[in-house]
Amino acid sequence: MIFVYLCPMIKEHVILYIHGMGGGGDSRIPSVLRDYFTSSPHWSEKFPSDSVKILCRTYSFDPETAHSQIESWVDDVKPDLVIGESLGSLHALRIPHVPCLFVSPALNAPLYFEIMAWLSLIPGMTWIFDRIYKPREGDRQPLHFIFRLLRKYLSHRKAALHCHDLSSVHTPGLHAFFGTRDHYRRSGVVSVRTWRKYFGDTFSMYEGSHFMEEEFIFSALIPEICKVLHINK
Repeated sequence: MIFVYLCPMIKEHVILYIHGMGGGGDSRIPSVLRDYFTSSPHWSEKFPSDSVKILCRTYSFDPETAHSQIESWVDDVKPDLVIGESLGSLHALRIPHVPCLFVSPALNAPLYFEIMAWLSLIPGMTWIFDRIYKPREGDRQPLHFIFRLLRKYLSHRKAALHCHDLSSVHTPGLHAFFGTRDHYRRSGVVSVRTWRKYFGDTFSMYEGSHFMEEEFIFSALIPEICKVLHINK
């Protein structure tokens, strides 16, 4: 008699993480998620049949170029979930037919970029903006605040908000996280009111900053990821 041992099939879930302005492939939140889903004994012991892969790539600061890059990645990896962080949320909103989560979505940043675009015409202002918002060293998005690039963001915002509003059937669901201590909410770059206007009450609050501290990644973001991916956590 021959006994055949059948190993349980491992289901791979692919998450495309779209970083914010000046972020990149080595951004903190996707790195934390990657470590948790690939290295945590808690995960491998409790969910041996579920593999979660986090894909985060550095894209162009030019929104038109970035949209083309991200579209090609979506076609290539066919993610089960997209997570958009800060300015990257606008790119996530332009991806149809895929569930989306958002961390500190900066939906109003293009309104400020429009002001910066005209200021950049003043000699020396582009240099000042580039110095103020210089990314950290590493695999990070290069930033260059010039007139013609910054002016592209209003049409990018319009496309994002009309692609994925409450009346849309493009995706099965979306949810955003806002920090109560997010300093970008004071200026309106990040706005719960704007989110509610377009997407209703599809959001929750956490007691942290714009950059979502690790405790909230574990207590808020990961449980929502598991919920969307239908992983019993």
